[in-house]
Amino acid sequence: MALVTTEKVESAKVEPDNFTPPPVVISTPCDPWPRPYYLENGLRRVLPYHYTYNTYCKERWRGRELLDIFATEFRDRPLEYYQDAIERGSVVINGQKAPSARALLKNGDVISHTLHRHEPPVTAQPIGIVHEDNDMIVINKPAGVPVHPAGRYNYNSIIEIMRAERGYQWKPLPCNRLDRLTSGVMFIGKNSQAAEKISTQIMGRTVKKEYIARVLGEFPEEDIVCEQPVLQISPKLGLNRARASGKDARTVFRRLAYYPPRRRVNGEREEDTRTADEKQRDAKLVWKSKEGYSIVRCLPLTGRTHQLRVHLQYLGHPISNDPIYCNQRVFGPNLAAGDAASDDDEDIISRLSKMGKSEVAEAMAYHDEMVDEYNKRKAEKMTGQFCDVCDTPLYSDPGIHELGIYLHAKRYACREGNWDYETSLPEWALPPAGMQGPIEANEETDPITFAEGLEQADIGSTSDKAKIDIVETYGQSSKPSLVMPGG
Repeated sequence: MALVTTEKVESAKVEPDNFTPPPVVISTPCDPWPRPYYLENGLRRVLPYHYTYNTYCKERWRGRELLDIFATEFRDRPLEYYQDAIERGSVVINGQKAPSARALLKNGDVISHTLHRHEPPVTAQPIGIVHEDNDMIVINKPAGVPVHPAGRYNYNSIIEIMRAERGYQWKPLPCNRLDRLTSGVMFIGKNSQAAEKISTQIMGRTVKKEYIARVLGEFPEEDIVCEQPVLQISPKLGLNRARASGKDARTVFRRLAYYPPRRRVNGEREEDTRTADEKQRDAKLVWKSKEGYSIVRCLPLTGRTHQLRVHLQYLGHPISNDPIYCNQRVFGPNLAAGDAASDDDEDIISRLSKMGKSEVAEAMAYHDEMVDEYNKRKAEKMTGQFCDVCDTPLYSDPGIHELGIYLHAKRYACREGNWDYETSLPEWALPPAGMQGPIEANEETDPITFAEGLEQADIGSTSDKAKIDIVETYGQSSKPSLVMPGG
């Protein structure tokens, strides 16, 4: 066969009309392993390290100035720090130094921020193991430790602590969410299939949940059903309130125990030594009349953010060491009890934003006889000192009382009876020294069966229910709360 020589034909290259290269993403300078943990004074600490945040421009950021984004969306550092970081090039857009702090952001931009990261300490209490098999681990999460890296926390998170314990390649997959300040039952998947299965059950409301809370004052003995909708007021501060325009929410409460102040244990009051001015002041503080505290079993029938904390505040019995919802500096002397309609949200946001910076985040628990003035002074706030490396303001260590709140996820159970996991009562829910009380939840105080019946019942019927309108107590218009007669 004869070979035929042909001319080489150049194939035409097809160029896109407009080709935009992907934005440059700055890599974190280092990823230290082992993690730079050390334990000291009951706290798990992390040595400061350099880290780069990469964030795509969110829709609400489009057309806004770069400095304005940092000023309104982040609380970690003061405005002056972010102004300087942009000018120094520690904050860049698409890998390039921003022309100025007033540069406008657009869709597709990547904002990179490299900084000397200072993580807050968390409790050194170990992560408890409730159950473990080939597919999942059920843990008892310590209070004060966030589940995922977020905000000021990275290595001091449940995910990273468990990785440090089990190996760099191990990837824990959380199946349910607990607030940083809350302790209790959490599910950690060992593989994606197991994690998806448990997550689907929880999201599909086929799981019964029970929480334990320690609240201000003498909680009613009757079963309480609170149906106040919950509305997010400030995403930045994580603030929610009882509002008619919020999302539907329902919680069942049942008192487990009530512990009066020590001076009334023997039925006698100590002599009132207050001055006339102090008596006049205290007469305006609703929480002052709520002596002692109660341990309450809580069953959320919906899953709104801060639902239990908001509902307990609305009922006039907030969690006694809640730095947000039991804070008179934020909510005023009556702690927003029965308030579902006031128009003071902006004032609340402004006051709350100051907490933990120049002021101590003072919860009512500081007035609890078990927490003395020393703990109040030891609260986390800015010290006036600065880091030698990055010149960022430094925070003091949090007090032990600030590492969590009196809210514990005690039990998660499959409605079909396939599994049931629970922990014992946390230490703060046990009877105080010298007093008698339950050391474990029991069937007599178990509201789960009652709650299951409530879900099937017509909640609007009042034939076998008594209604208590909060307006009778606090003089404000509000949706009635249902009180179910106790056995």
